[in-house]
Amino acid sequence: MPDRTLILGGARSGKSVAAERLLADVPNVLYVATGGDDSGDAEWASRVAKHQARRPATWGLVETIDLVPLLSEPGQPLLIDCLTLWLSRTMDALEIWPDLTRAALVEDRIATLTAAWADTPRIVVAVSNDIGSGVVPADPGTRLFRDLMGRLNTSISLASDQALYTIAGRTLPLT
Repeated sequence: MPDRTLILGGARSGKSVAAERLLADVPNVLYVATGGDDSGDAEWASRVAKHQARRPATWGLVETIDLVPLLSEPGQPLLIDCLTLWLSRTMDALEIWPDLTRAALVEDRIATLTAAWADTPRIVVAVSNDIGSGVVPADPGTRLFRDLMGRLNTSISLASDQALYTIAGRTLPLT
């Protein structure tokens, strides 16, 4: 199995299932959930419950967007789900939405994450949404998010041993 794998695809394309399958035979995976808990959102809670039900009981769980320390230290394989939510929550934490001129702060975080990804001593699989193939968003904040997501996916993909694309539940290698 490659050490660093990025799985891209559209919303509900089967990316998470593909990532889980890649690591299905590994008993001690650490599942890294980047989405937060969104307390009180019943639809989100239902999605989280479905993800939890699919994972083996032997897998650990950490909920964080602080990925660099996890990538920097040796340990069990990581499944990061997902980089799209990492970017959104990072933009929230850096208060980018009310002041889009602060986007360079996010670019720095992307560069730091990519360096940690490239140097990680762990086996790591990450899931991310491909959102750049659609219509150009009408508002500047959504355009910035789309552009940063493209930069993040590109930098992580180029630092990966393997990149896969999932569509309609089928996973294809990107070469």
